[in-house]
Amino acid sequence: MEFGPYLMLASLEGAVTAAVLALTAVGLSLVFGIMRVVNVAHGEFFMLGAVLAWWVSSWFGGHVAIGFVAALVIAPMLVGAVAALADVTILKRIDYDPERTIVVTIGLLYVIQQVVLMTYGPEARPVEPPFNTRLALPWFEWGENGLQLYWPWGLSTTSYKLFVIAAAAVVLEAVWLLMRHTKMGLVMRATQLDGEMAQVFGIPVERVYAFTFGLGAGLAALGAVLIVPIQQAHYLMGGDPLLLSFIVVIIGGLGSLPGTVVAALLIGMSDGIISVFFSPTLAKILATLLVALVLVFRPQGLFGTRTA
Repeated sequence: MEFGPYLMLASLEGAVTAAVLALTAVGLSLVFGIMRVVNVAHGEFFMLGAVLAWWVSSWFGGHVAIGFVAALVIAPMLVGAVAALADVTILKRIDYDPERTIVVTIGLLYVIQQVVLMTYGPEARPVEPPFNTRLALPWFEWGENGLQLYWPWGLSTTSYKLFVIAAAAVVLEAVWLLMRHTKMGLVMRATQLDGEMAQVFGIPVERVYAFTFGLGAGLAALGAVLIVPIQQAHYLMGGDPLLLSFIVVIIGGLGSLPGTVVAALLIGMSDGIISVFFSPTLAKILATLLVALVLVFRPQGLFGTRTA
């Protein structure tokens, strides 16, 4: 196979990574942008979503699509509820102090991880996708008669991977509509700009914080439910999503949703392409170097605004 088809295949793999990463990173960006909380346990909410997806899909009988659809709805809601409860019972009591929230969320990380280890176990378990048809992909090349279409052997993807990309795009559009065209989004943006002033005007800031923390965790869990039929649910799978989400949020700009999505596309696509042609480790190294360059030359991120 020539280089072009290989690049197309690697780009599709990168697009799947970028789609899930965008969901996870947008959740982290919302929490930081509105609450000013660095949620170190965000990766464990991702992991918890994957594990709950396995449990829910295993519990439902009948066609695998029934269990998967149930997991797609139930797992993010349960994870969001756990996160909102953690906000009300823990973060609220320490008054969202920046230093203490980091320590608390680190503790939350280990609590979630160990509870899952004791109940779910150390095994990696797959979730069967509702559909997984192999789709051959065409390629074009110049021949004697001009531009010609042909089907290279081995150039293919699956219908489920295309579904992951489309589903992530729909959810991200829904989040944007929520933030820009609903009363709840207006309240969240008002709280982000000035929480004390929002409280003066009667906005229930504590409820907004609980909803935001739950929404951020729910988006991470939704990304995990989408990716777990491709990967496998494991109690240690939260590390990479956490690292990549922080990288994306820093590059895109803290609290900037458009910047987060653009940075997720950049990191996800490059991760997929570099992993196919070289190694996943090199992709992580280059992403970390990119963060260092952004912090040196544009500390506020690509789409962030410089604070006075």
